Amino acid sequence: MAQSDLTRRSVLRRAAAAGVLAGPAAGLLSSCALGDDDSGESTGKYEGTVSDKNPLGVKEDAPLDIVIFNGGFGEDYAKAHEAMYKETYPKAEVKHNAVVEINTELQPRFVDGTPPDFVNNSGAGQIPLGGLVEQGALADLTPLLDAPSLDVPGKKVRDTLLPGTIEAGSFDGKMYVLNYAYTAYGIWYSTKLFEAKGWEYAKTWDEHIALCKKIKAAGIAPWTYQGKHPRYMSWPVISTAIKLGGPQVAMAIDNLEPGAWTSDAMKTAADAWYQIVKDKYILEGSPGLDHKQSQTEWCNGKAAFISCGSWLESEQKAVTPPDFNMSIAPTPSLGAGDKLPFEAIRGTAGEPFIVPAKAKNERGGMELMRHMLSMKGAKDFTGKVSSLSVIAGAADGVSLPFGLTSVTKALAASGSNGFNWIYPVYYRKLERELVDAACGEFFSGRTTPAEFLAACQKGADTIAADSSFKKYKRS
Repeated sequence: MAQSDLTRRSVLRRAAAAGVLAGPAAGLLSSCALGDDDSGESTGKYEGTVSDKNPLGVKEDAPLDIVIFNGGFGEDYAKAHEAMYKETYPKAEVKHNAVVEINTELQPRFVDGTPPDFVNNSGAGQIPLGGLVEQGALADLTPLLDAPSLDVPGKKVRDTLLPGTIEAGSFDGKMYVLNYAYTAYGIWYSTKLFEAKGWEYAKTWDEHIALCKKIKAAGIAPWTYQGKHPRYMSWPVISTAIKLGGPQVAMAIDNLEPGAWTSDAMKTAADAWYQIVKDKYILEGSPGLDHKQSQTEWCNGKAAFISCGSWLESEQKAVTPPDFNMSIAPTPSLGAGDKLPFEAIRGTAGEPFIVPAKAKNERGGMELMRHMLSMKGAKDFTGKVSSLSVIAGAADGVSLPFGLTSVTKALAASGSNGFNWIYPVYYRKLERELVDAACGEFFSGRTTPAEFLAACQKGADTIAADSSFKKYKRS
């Protein structure tokens, strides 16, 4: 580094960035992150004229700075959306950059007040969204929601979205995050294997345990899981509890209510899932496997079931045997007392996209989102990455692989009974560290159901008592 670079401001910026990377979710950004600038240079935004063809007031020749997470979806879908934008605004220079570590790459730019105009804030290295919202670092996307759809006549963008999309990206009633991929979470199995063995997916918990016994007798482990990321197994446990006790179980967890994790519904669900641990229905060595390794073992027929989201088929396509025909299914019902039917499945919008509040071309970032949320943009996304988007009807007429077809059927069967929880969005640390650790102990057989839930509750109570985390209320 040149000596001239070692100014007081550059030192403070680097120190702030270092603190950002190490700090808690709610305290991610210093005041510098909001673009404080003592250089005397203008921080004004590009502004255009609002019209019927340009409802967001995009400056037609303003450059658009885009950063995409280069993960399971790749970047081809993003380039296609950018080409759509370029066709609409041919004078605009579109800069595309695909990175793996979003946090590492972009935190210094947030601290300097020079963030991109559009960010796919995803992956293990994403910037926790709760902290960004608390610091005022994200643009309110209400103008996007109220803009007319690009190619669905007579509808605003908000009217084209699947249920739960706005809620999944909202904090205190305002949407700051566009979660673009619509994901179902459930239990996956190979239709080919089940047909060959004469097995049928079980709809009740007692039937599931009886099936696990048959599977184990056939020389196959009934279950495996992403051992190094054991939170994947929290999803079926919470789903089972919600189906038993109703959506208020999720609401209590999201709102950090005392005793939410140790409710009667959660206790009953944890007791049920403990049976696959104590009866040794989990593939030996699973706790030491990462997500790819465990999913590959499953694809190779070493285990019958695995918990995952609907990105699984795309993530495993390189190693999935021909005609494996993976299918998703809801968690089995505990009994007739369940408040939600067997078909009820967790479905939610995921894969977050944001427009920073200090973006030079804020309206251009929103306009790119409007192109993504067109029927054309959504169909192209599904065709390229084998994932559903949040646009209602966008998968109609698109040729889908076997697994994704099973997802569309499961979501259709679930209908208005679908459910979700949002605490990982509000408090990333709670799921990624505290619940994750508790699940690791539980599914490795080192703790009892009561100890597992007590550890989760202790984690939630820790977040609730920590003033460095802004608290959000789901209603």
